Amino acid sequence: MIFISRRNAIPILAGALLLAGCSEDGPTKAEKVAAASVPGAPPQAAADEAAKGAAASDVSENTDLIEFAYAYPADAARIPELAKALDEDRATKREALVAAAQRDKDAAEKDGFPYRKHSHLQTWQRVTSTPRFLSLSAEIGTYSGGAHGMQTFDTLIWDRNRRKRMKPLDLFQSSAAFDAAVRDAFCAGIKRAKAAKGIEEAPDSVFAKCPPASAQTLWLGSSDGRYLDRLTIAIAPYEIGAYAEGSYKINLPMTGALVKVVKDEFARDFLPIN
Repeated sequence: MIFISRRNAIPILAGALLLAGCSEDGPTKAEKVAAASVPGAPPQAAADEAAKGAAASDVSENTDLIEFAYAYPADAARIPELAKALDEDRATKREALVAAAQRDKDAAEKDGFPYRKHSHLQTWQRVTSTPRFLSLSAEIGTYSGGAHGMQTFDTLIWDRNRRKRMKPLDLFQSSAAFDAAVRDAFCAGIKRAKAAKGIEEAPDSVFAKCPPASAQTLWLGSSDGRYLDRLTIAIAPYEIGAYAEGSYKINLPMTGALVKVVKDEFARDFLPIN
């Protein structure tokens, strides 16, 4: 048996505690969340800490009644307010799908017709992430029992400074100002895209007129991860052509004229190409 005097016990205990402290891992996630919850911490600090490292969200369901899928990337999952909004949107879309599908199924059974399963398939993807903005695009495929399904698009911008969800068009002075700045390039882009498919509209065609770009879906991107300097306009079927033509995606330059109609509070986050 080894005896240690009281005089030697204190330094030995202190050394042991020091070694134990050095060997321990860093704070756990729960401890970080707790630390961010103390009085005086920023209102969203705890939620932000809890969301760090969150994985992408991908929910799917396939039954005799519906096929449903809704996904968004990790970038969105790590922003608590945005993830909550997308989760709520997912629940709303599923609820509407189920309600419409059940009505059609009941009607089909009553009239002796086969029921065709309804679907809603939506995937959000990151377009770009800059110090201030997260830009997301969505492609949506739906089917409600008709001759064919339908493709549509969606878009959003998350402003980190204001912690607010926006539409790309919200960054510009007005829809009219945006349309005036891009009209020539947009209409020319549509003609080139149609020509690439071997389509030339007759002057009297219902699709001959170039629509307002602001009425379509805008996606803002970045080439360097710092400034918004890319613009794509997504056009769903039937907007500028027959269903058989499919959808169009028109890439436009971020010109000086376009940047001039950006609202002052966002102007420093855009970079014109000329």
